[in-house]
Amino acid sequence: MGSWGRLLLAPVVLLAGCTAAGAPATPATPAASAPTGCAARVEEGRLPDWADAGFSGDARAPHVFGARGEIVAVLFGQPLAVGRTEGPSNKILWVARPAATPSPDPSAPATLVITATLDGTTTRVTREVAGGPGPSIVDVPRAGCWHLELRWSGRTDTMDLVYVAA
Repeated sequence: MGSWGRLLLAPVVLLAGCTAAGAPATPATPAASAPTGCAARVEEGRLPDWADAGFSGDARAPHVFGARGEIVAVLFGQPLAVGRTEGPSNKILWVARPAATPSPDPSAPATLVITATLDGTTTRVTREVAGGPGPSIVDVPRAGCWHLELRWSGRTDTMDLVYVAA
């Protein structure tokens, strides 16, 4: 996919409701102004070459690109759901694009910190994925479009993820 395609896909990835397995739901401080609109767009095609390590064959899986193209959320158990009691969990594999240059802040924690805001509200939650981008279970408290701010190793990106009621 060309850079324009990735650029257009980036807003789709602006939100990934996030919860690391076993991490408690930690409310963040209320947002000064709530974002509106949802750019979540789940791609069904082939993963980019930089994100397909560990997959075999054609490496196709539902995924969402970060707005800047720095990270991709590979979605397992699609659609993501709130209150799911059976079936697949809200597993998300976070894959960061290899950094072109060393981290601007080598002392920055590798932990992937996800600050998610429910569209049109001031409802915010923070989730962490220890060790940085990788496998996680990301749950949020309510169905809707969640705007995600993603921070890891001195890098940032954003995406939107939609969670449905189970």
